[in-house]
Amino acid sequence: MSGIVAWFARNAVAANLLMIVAFVGGIFGYTRMEQEMFPVVNITGASVSVAWNGASPQDVEEQIVTRIEEAVADLNGLDRITSIASEGFGVVNIKGRDDVDMEIFVKDVERRVNQINNMPQAAFQPQIQRWEQRNRYIGFAIHGEVDPRTLKRVADNVRDEFAKLPGGELAELQGTLDEQVSIEVSEQALRRFGLSFSDVANAIRQSSLNSSGGRIESSTGDVNITARQLADTAEQFNKIIIRQTTEEGTVYVSDVANVIDGFVSDKLKATFNNEPTAFVMIPAPDDMDIIAYTDGFKDFVKRANDPANGILPEAVKIDILWDDSEGFKARMDLITQSALSGAVLVMLVLVLFLRPMVALWVTIGIITAFAGGIMLLPYFGVSWNILSTFAVLLVIGVIVDDAIVVGENIHREVESGRREGLDAAIVGTQLVLKPIIFGVLTTIIAFLPWAFITGPTRMFTQQITFVVVAALLFSIVECMLILPSHLSHMKKQEFDGPGGRFLKLQRQIADSLLWFANNLYKPVLELAVRFRYATVAFFFSLFALAIQMQSHGIVPFQFMPEIEADLIQVNIEMPEGTPYERLLQVRDQLQAGIDSLKVETRKEYPELKDGLVVQASVVAAGRNVQAWVGLAPPEVRPITVRSKDISERLRDMVGDIQDAQEIGFDFTFNEDDTGVRFALNHPDLARLREAAAEVKAHLANYSSAYDIGDNLSSSAEEIRITMKPGAETLGITLNDVSRQLRQAYYGEEVQRLPRDGEDVRVMVRLPLSARSDLDSLNNLKLRTADGREIPVTQVADFEYAPGINRIIRRNRTRSVSVYAEIKGEGGRGQVMSAMEKDFWPDFEKHFPDVQRGEAGGFEEEQKFFAEIGRLVVIAIGTMYILLAVAFRSYSQPLLLMMALPFAYCGAIFGLAIFNTPMAMFAFFGIAAAAGVVINDNLVLIDYVNRRRDEGAGAIQALVDAGVSRFRPILLTSVTTFVGILPLLAVRSVQAQFLKPMIVSLACAVAFAIFVSLFMVPALYAVGVEIGRIFRWTWGGKPFRQIGETYSGEVTVDDDELIGTTRGGDLGGLAPAE
Repeated sequence: MSGIVAWFARNAVAANLLMIVAFVGGIFGYTRMEQEMFPVVNITGASVSVAWNGASPQDVEEQIVTRIEEAVADLNGLDRITSIASEGFGVVNIKGRDDVDMEIFVKDVERRVNQINNMPQAAFQPQIQRWEQRNRYIGFAIHGEVDPRTLKRVADNVRDEFAKLPGGELAELQGTLDEQVSIEVSEQALRRFGLSFSDVANAIRQSSLNSSGGRIESSTGDVNITARQLADTAEQFNKIIIRQTTEEGTVYVSDVANVIDGFVSDKLKATFNNEPTAFVMIPAPDDMDIIAYTDGFKDFVKRANDPANGILPEAVKIDILWDDSEGFKARMDLITQSALSGAVLVMLVLVLFLRPMVALWVTIGIITAFAGGIMLLPYFGVSWNILSTFAVLLVIGVIVDDAIVVGENIHREVESGRREGLDAAIVGTQLVLKPIIFGVLTTIIAFLPWAFITGPTRMFTQQITFVVVAALLFSIVECMLILPSHLSHMKKQEFDGPGGRFLKLQRQIADSLLWFANNLYKPVLELAVRFRYATVAFFFSLFALAIQMQSHGIVPFQFMPEIEADLIQVNIEMPEGTPYERLLQVRDQLQAGIDSLKVETRKEYPELKDGLVVQASVVAAGRNVQAWVGLAPPEVRPITVRSKDISERLRDMVGDIQDAQEIGFDFTFNEDDTGVRFALNHPDLARLREAAAEVKAHLANYSSAYDIGDNLSSSAEEIRITMKPGAETLGITLNDVSRQLRQAYYGEEVQRLPRDGEDVRVMVRLPLSARSDLDSLNNLKLRTADGREIPVTQVADFEYAPGINRIIRRNRTRSVSVYAEIKGEGGRGQVMSAMEKDFWPDFEKHFPDVQRGEAGGFEEEQKFFAEIGRLVVIAIGTMYILLAVAFRSYSQPLLLMMALPFAYCGAIFGLAIFNTPMAMFAFFGIAAAAGVVINDNLVLIDYVNRRRDEGAGAIQALVDAGVSRFRPILLTSVTTFVGILPLLAVRSVQAQFLKPMIVSLACAVAFAIFVSLFMVPALYAVGVEIGRIFRWTWGGKPFRQIGETYSGEVTVDDDELIGTTRGGDLGGLAPAE
């Protein structure tokens, strides 16, 4: 390695070409990288869904769900099976372990499901869908005071236009219902004409069709024979003939039915700023360029909203609901500004304490390392997204260290007068080869566990890891091969010329740092080493305090930080079977809360031009009420107004919704899961209901718990049919009764119309007024095979009975999830630990047959930390082996690795000071800080070892190393700190995401200065003393008191007099003899 360093130092052309390759490669690498908000996450798993019209949840469970579960139960790599059986539909979710191959696992699922041969005949073919998590990166609201059909057609056209644009291939239309033709038959009219439902249905099937009658191959050419009479409008359906005889005349569909060309139902209400609306969402495609794609969409929206272009009806307008590209661009601006500000601050520090030439080339070296790292990123599969930009900021403080150590060492060689130019560059670099290389390697090892974790989290963590690893690898190349060549022409500083006055001032500042090291730092270091046991005890007490602060919730833990957002997403889930009228009441209640919040906040914050609440969309459909409430951006609001506070205020204004099954008011970008969720398993639903009630009752005792509920379907009444004795003698069977009731109330699908690329179902059934009236059952008449009409009440009895709307299963047994939202940061951990201690032991005594487990986010967190814990242990072991081999010592690696726990210690103190919770990204900051501190420790201990090899005593070597290495250690830590300092003051949404990581890195590095300069020397002295005691007691060697040979002065070689005027103003610097 030394020979390579010397060769590049002598060959400036090779070094400069290497730098040019880095810059050009960085540009090409950047253009090849995808630009996206978040990477596409592939989750190992698949869902198998089966439709079985008319089947009860119990039938779906017994005849479909359990058979699929049995078929896949012994799959290789299976992690968990969850299933839902509901009316006419069943779905089985099969999750694989995170370490299995996705393609093989899904193919195994398909093969097993396709081998099932005992499915009900009436059930549809199982549909298998692999899991994939795609971020919807932009959303649009198409709104206006128009009728629903016009709005849907316009929204369809808009969706199609978006799909034609680059990046819009997967555009989805939401907030609309499928079209449907309903032929609502009158019972009285059927009786009057002697017809049945089947007569009407068969007439439509036989008359409304397009078919081919073959072709005639005549002498003049081939001629096709076709029938083109597929009805498509209400008028065409009305003209279909049901029966035509000479005696009774012609009976048309219009004579017995009312044809409604409308929608599947009218049970959907979607609004944007109180106007009817439809939504178009754009999921991320495989190849992503978020800025270019969204610019194309916004250009279309601008053209469409211009009435002169005639793209939209006058009453319709398109608004953007959200746009991730704005956040992406804001983050890129933040990265650019912070990187430039940090680079300027770093250069300023280096100019003050080294010299301008060194500062310039070290700063250029940082940029070169970045460019070289970006050149490598496409080969690691890294895209340009939120997470990789985090890593760029994270690594600024790490890669500067290597260049500073090399540049400072060459500078010291030149200013000492011992060497200059090429010799100084080569020797100065070679002297620090070992600490530089092993410092970088240990930092890489500290980050590598995040690249090897399994599951979807890896798609996020490896983005950061690979950026750090790529930049660090190229930083070695830059500081070992390029920087020495650039500094190979450096000569001893002269103070003549126009810049002499500035250079003299700079020299005085640099000398002041050395004066500080010799006159202020040295006495404190001597004190720390003299009272070494007290020093070590003090630092370990701080470490114990940090652990206590986190364990007691003073610094709470959140898996993901709460990021201030400009959007509140509301989801209110009602129980199965909730009437649509009740859904509308909840929707109106939510809308009233939003309107009240808008009015009150406009009065409170008149300085906000558009108000605190900018826009709101509310949708009521199925059994869900959803809302998207747009807020003023955090950087525009008053500093005390947080998205979380606005969300909780809105929740209070909406008020209680007693019958809601689950309520969520999400206010962060990262879907932070702050609640608790427990899974209870038992085959008996009644037992599950009882157990769930006890868990909910206990959760209600916690003042921080709210919106407590479970997903156990409430018992719903159903009407059961039983045949009266002797009914079969009338020619009616239970199948006839069930079929004709289904025709009347659910309807009979007679055909599907192709319309604008969609299938529109044509249904024959009773009018809505009859279908929504229970008394209509008493008036319904059944038709026998010979044409007689018999009142249904004559052959069948109807009775109310409790039914089940939905059955949830987990790992092949019935299950229920009990959940609650928890207020306060870190509240979830406190509730979980309290329940583990005070509740679950008694619960297990009362319900020994009920299986329990955590579900949701907490379960995933537990798995994640169990895995990362194992990987970190492996990384620490690898780090120890590497350092032990390098230093040929069993004990010194432990001393160097003290950086790890004390980086954590400093991070905890910093998070407490800044009132920031511990989050997953904080660990990246700690890992980066540990890399900086290990590098400092390496520089210090390597110098101690050299002094010991020269014959110096332990204390003498420690003091010499501390004073001599004070400047590089201080500069590496200070430059790391100032490099990220601009981010600590930024309040934007983008900066909040980074805050746990930045605070951890900055405070850990600041704290670690004291660890490297005081605790490491004290611990080294303790180790030396213990070694001497051991050799005295066991080896019979004479005991020598530590510090006997210490002269009381710093003993350094001539070349250690860095940048001084050799005057006596620096204190007692004594050359070695």
